[in-house]
Amino acid sequence: MAEMVPDLLTFIDRSPTPYHAVAEGVARLSAAGFEPVSESELWDFGPGKCGYVVRGDGSLAAFQVGMNSPARAGFRILGAHTDSPNLRLKPDPDVSAHGYRQMAVEPYGGVLLHTWLDRDLSLAGRVVAQTADGIQTFLIDFARPLLRIPNLAIHLFREIREKGVKLDPQKHMVPVVGLEETPPIRDLLATELRAQGIAKVSPKQLLSFDLMLYDTQPSGVIGSRGEFISAPRLDNLASSHAVLASLIRAQTQAPAPFTRVVVLYDHEEVGSRSAQGAAGTFLIDMLERIASGYKGGEPQAMARAASQSEMISVDMAHAVHPNYADRHESGHHPIVGRGPVIKVNANQSYATDAETAGAFSALCRSQNVEPQHFVTRSDLACGSTIGPITAAQTGIRTVDVGNPMLAMHSCREMAGSEDVAPMIDVLTAFFAGP
Repeated sequence: MAEMVPDLLTFIDRSPTPYHAVAEGVARLSAAGFEPVSESELWDFGPGKCGYVVRGDGSLAAFQVGMNSPARAGFRILGAHTDSPNLRLKPDPDVSAHGYRQMAVEPYGGVLLHTWLDRDLSLAGRVVAQTADGIQTFLIDFARPLLRIPNLAIHLFREIREKGVKLDPQKHMVPVVGLEETPPIRDLLATELRAQGIAKVSPKQLLSFDLMLYDTQPSGVIGSRGEFISAPRLDNLASSHAVLASLIRAQTQAPAPFTRVVVLYDHEEVGSRSAQGAAGTFLIDMLERIASGYKGGEPQAMARAASQSEMISVDMAHAVHPNYADRHESGHHPIVGRGPVIKVNANQSYATDAETAGAFSALCRSQNVEPQHFVTRSDLACGSTIGPITAAQTGIRTVDVGNPMLAMHSCREMAGSEDVAPMIDVLTAFFAGP
């Protein structure tokens, strides 16, 4: 399993946006024998069928139908999300100011703004164009340093030492792309699409785009013994990678009576309320269609399946910060490199309860892994995940877990290289049964 760390780094670097993460996931699933399935078709699957579905370009679900019907054996589901906090271009982003060409951006999610300063940034996302074949969508990644948000020199802001950095996202986070003669964004996009052999389109043919900034520094392993991973988007591509790897590994092992499912959602970082988000119908639609379409279907198949199903929501967890240990609950200090974290919140920000936590703990110990626990201090607000949302929608018992990390929502995050394989081992065991 030592190869899983470089494989994770490759997955992250190939996934600068949710759309690229889904494309990379599709490539890996296809190589493992999973076949595309359209939501517009009639589903009628028998035992062993391996398929995947994409919704909205940013969400992906995959499944391996069990040897028994879902109504009799249920589902085992792993969930994660493909999006990360970042900066996204506004629809008409071109700005000229004081001899510079800039691009207007909007923060997406709970982004730590100051971590994006003084970094070599690029652009990636999707572009919609009017072509001879109709309206088409293309993925694009400039894949080179293109933009930068420079800090203000201390000579012009000496009070920074006392006041700290206070960034106005409207005024202070506008990246520089060049001097004023730099072409506008649609010209840059059309040129890049042609140069990469993606599409021969003119700027006027470009109808719209979803473009995101990202740090061009490659992911890597750091630390005196290589014990840490330094990378962007660990929250939550590290979990997306883990659940995909677990499904692909499990698919090569003995068939299971239950149906294995992985779902990777977009828009978790902004509340999940979208057609392809966890608050949408993506997962429940798929489960109902698999359950009702198994060998022609059985009465009340989905309700029966839900009562026998289990889900693990996998999203990165807060490790204790050595410089801010007082921000963590006493006795609940997850440590990087010490294994998966079970996340608990009495007010249901996490879906975990005693039974699902106990089941996950037993699963960990079956793989010689000792789980850790995280709970937020009572005087701090708690974040949430897809777990409570999908549990409420499906009625499926769920546990919220994740590997520990530092600098969550930073442009550059940090996690443990020794946590990658144990999480995949545990999730693969979940798919193995019993």
